[in-house]
Amino acid sequence: MSKWMLVLAMGFSALAQERITPESLWNLGRVSGGAVSPDGKWVLYGVRTTNLAENSSDQDLYLVATSGGDSRALTSGKGSESDFQWVRSAEGDRVYFLSAKSGSSQAWKLDPAGGDPVQVTDIEGGIANLKVSPKGDALLFTRDVRMDPTLAELHPDLPKADAKIIDSLYFRHWDQWEDGAYSHAHVAKLGADGKAQPPINLMEGHRRDCPLPPFGGAEQLAWAPEGNEVALTLKLGQDQASSTDSGIYLCGWNEGGRLELVTGGMPGYDVEPSYSPDGKWLAWLSMPRAGFEADKNRILVMDRKTRAVVDLTDGFDRTAHGLHWMPDSQSLVFHVEDLGTDQVYRVKVTGGSPEALTQGQADFAVAGIHPDGGSLIVTKQDMLRPIELHRLDLADKKLSALTWVNDAMIAKLAAPRVEPRWTKATDGHSLHSWVIYPPDFDPKKKWPVLLYCQGGPQSQVGQWFSFRWNFRLMASKGYVVVAPNRRGLPGFGQAWNDQISGDWGGQCMQDLLSAVDDVLTEPWADRERVGAVGASFGGYTAYWLMGNGGDRFRAIIAHCGVFNLESMYASTEELWFVNWDLGGPYWRSSEVRAGYEAFSPHRFVGNWKTPLLVIHGEKDFRVPINQGLEAFTAAQIEGVPSRFLYFPQEGHWVLSPQNGVLWQRVFFDWLDRHLKAPK
Repeated sequence: MSKWMLVLAMGFSALAQERITPESLWNLGRVSGGAVSPDGKWVLYGVRTTNLAENSSDQDLYLVATSGGDSRALTSGKGSESDFQWVRSAEGDRVYFLSAKSGSSQAWKLDPAGGDPVQVTDIEGGIANLKVSPKGDALLFTRDVRMDPTLAELHPDLPKADAKIIDSLYFRHWDQWEDGAYSHAHVAKLGADGKAQPPINLMEGHRRDCPLPPFGGAEQLAWAPEGNEVALTLKLGQDQASSTDSGIYLCGWNEGGRLELVTGGMPGYDVEPSYSPDGKWLAWLSMPRAGFEADKNRILVMDRKTRAVVDLTDGFDRTAHGLHWMPDSQSLVFHVEDLGTDQVYRVKVTGGSPEALTQGQADFAVAGIHPDGGSLIVTKQDMLRPIELHRLDLADKKLSALTWVNDAMIAKLAAPRVEPRWTKATDGHSLHSWVIYPPDFDPKKKWPVLLYCQGGPQSQVGQWFSFRWNFRLMASKGYVVVAPNRRGLPGFGQAWNDQISGDWGGQCMQDLLSAVDDVLTEPWADRERVGAVGASFGGYTAYWLMGNGGDRFRAIIAHCGVFNLESMYASTEELWFVNWDLGGPYWRSSEVRAGYEAFSPHRFVGNWKTPLLVIHGEKDFRVPINQGLEAFTAAQIEGVPSRFLYFPQEGHWVLSPQNGVLWQRVFFDWLDRHLKAPK
């Protein structure tokens, strides 16, 4: 076959391939886990699948050999398994997990060689965040403990009263109301029959949550290798709404359960305690500055005998995530944001510069470690395909795929092209963007351009595969997507990350405009068909561009965006965020008030002309519903073409499968209506 015939055949093949749709997006399996068995032979992982018709999802457990090969299902049927882990005990290697198949979330165990799961706990109300002790003789977990009376208990003669009595801030968080119950860490010994004995509350009398809501999980609790001590992450102080100060506490649970703070004098977040396998060290992640939730995560290591603490990442201008000790206790592995990707690094306890273990146009994270220390199990994802597990051999840094959960479906889909692009920002700095081209991109045609505005505001545009803000889907719908790593995003140094605080409508907005304007110089870019989309701070950006983007945009979408900085300050729940990024209450000083006036999108409604789609969830307490309502009302009053997509049961995210598909349908209907991609 001649070269031109081969190219033609490839072109016909691409045209014959399917395009990803909102429905097929939800049909992709979601891989998690990656723990290695104690004997080093197996990798344990989970796969979550969605039943769109039933508006539900389910996660089952699988095994694959560390050397590769076919996977084997450990569980099946309805009832998800979570918090799964390997345990070596007197009865052999077992898999422990949480499941609600008995009616509430309880601990179960399973012999991977065969047999039915056995229920281990039967605790009223259920448990969460399961961690089995190193010797397999006790369980560490959390459960809700009610410490404040309910309304019905306070007023038993008013059983149908429906209200909340509120005396202080932090009465709601993200999508949950404070209900007088607190998540407390407990330990339960396992009896001779393998069943859990009555649990011991390690936080008796404390009105605190472990782990930290809403994102904290089992990584915020840890067993010491000897099994007589645990480490917990708790919020400090009384001002829960304004403080980020959390601490690492040690508890000798079988010695009276006294909590000992080991992070005193550290005013920022201290989270994710992790003991070294030999028991000599305790490591954790620590942010140095009080009230700044996006500060650099340092890796601190404490000698358990002397209590001396060392910063292993001093001088390393990246923020660490996901700590894991190597089996020899001489080093830790973790991942960082780096130039639009996530890469795995290793750092020695004795010091020295962290060493990169992965590279390439993908997001990597550590999932498990082989007992011999010769390889890691890592997750790998990019903008075109979701997470799969790989083995990373440390001798040669070679990657080998272990799972292919989505290969068959991905193979049927026409693939967009993803490329990095560097632009000069208005202040002379280099600005990185990802540009995603449609599968059938032809530079001789004209293409609509979509500016993606990242949220956070400090959250990198990496090589992640989102099930809502999905770049593969956007490009497959016929849009060239521009996704800039503007000022305020990690992965480009802490100074770059910090520059957004107090400057929301400043340089970061100029970065976004510089990135899209640079792409619009291409002959294939259609200047008459340019849109902008974003959520959270990206939604704020969308509202800002409505009034300050000139005549660039023909359609804009804002999901859960901040519209009015003043009403945002007075209605949000995490005050530390607006105190740091906006400078505090707008009424405190003329200087702070000037910032609100300069950067609040609601002050520029008089410039609004671009058709606007507003999306918001009723249970979004981070960026409350009033922000979306105010924006939509303003657009309607000004006669701007606008639509409001309202989700009464969703929060800051859209989590229901059918709501997720509806979100995509309305999203693309709005774009197609105003930007109409070429067929």
